[in-house]
Amino acid sequence: MYHARYLEFFERGRSEFLRNIGCNNTQLASGARFASSTGEKLFFVVHRIDITYSRPAHIDDLLTVKTRLECVQGARFFMNQQIMRDNTLLAEAKVTLAIMNQAGKPRRLPKDLFSSTLVSK
Repeated sequence: MYHARYLEFFERGRSEFLRNIGCNNTQLASGARFASSTGEKLFFVVHRIDITYSRPAHIDDLLTVKTRLECVQGARFFMNQQIMRDNTLLAEAKVTLAIMNQAGKPRRLPKDLFSSTLVSK
């Protein structure tokens, strides 16, 4: 599989993670879920992604994307993601995401977004 395709799988994993905590893509695009106390719309952006490729994926492989929230700091949050085939690690990503307003200014994460139980210990 071409290396850039892994980014699409990681993106899907992050989208599903957010959906599982009650934030779907429609809410993200409209800003409905993350309207700040001042009423501005807020959006997720990828600030940094560091990928380690370990083994190749092949056409028709059944892949699993594991996504784990590592840490939340101010306007940023850090995730670890893995693409697996069975129990074999194919690629791992360390991702830093941020929340920004429509003007591109960073904003703190809404306090109700991530409960402390979601953050890995």
